[in-house]
Amino acid sequence: MSTDAQVPFLTQEAYDRLVAELEHLSTFGRDEIAKRIEAAREEGDLKENGGYHAAKDEQGKQEARIRTLEGLLKTAKVGEAPASRGIVEPGTVVTALVAGGEEVFLLGSREIAAGSDLDVYSEASPLGQAILGLKVGEKAAYEAPNGRSISVEIVNVETYTG
Repeated sequence: MSTDAQVPFLTQEAYDRLVAELEHLSTFGRDEIAKRIEAAREEGDLKENGGYHAAKDEQGKQEARIRTLEGLLKTAKVGEAPASRGIVEPGTVVTALVAGGEEVFLLGSREIAAGSDLDVYSEASPLGQAILGLKVGEKAAYEAPNGRSISVEIVNVETYTG
């Protein structure tokens, strides 16, 4: 498999939205959490201080999101969603028969489809790896986490329009 399949794809709109989120979390978000932690710390005993522990938990989640965004933005391939050529590639909307049932999903980063009802599968997922590069009408199979082999047939591939 090419290493290009491991590079996450983002539309310019998604990239810009994530840069803005990272900027907000890294500045205002960190300041806000620090103030909440300090205010809770001033309330006294930290062992039984629910506000302090909640703020510390939120700080941990926020820092994890910042690290995730930094990694994604550093490695992502940014551009227009590829025009459909009938080939499954990152950034395309795929209609497939998965284990006999029809599914429609975006192949790529869930950050692309934020605010959309589309299901999203990463190209690095077992399903994504199995179908990457397939054409309409082609079939593949992948191993589910429970060890079962799941069949997939590509029915349609469309350009993602957001």
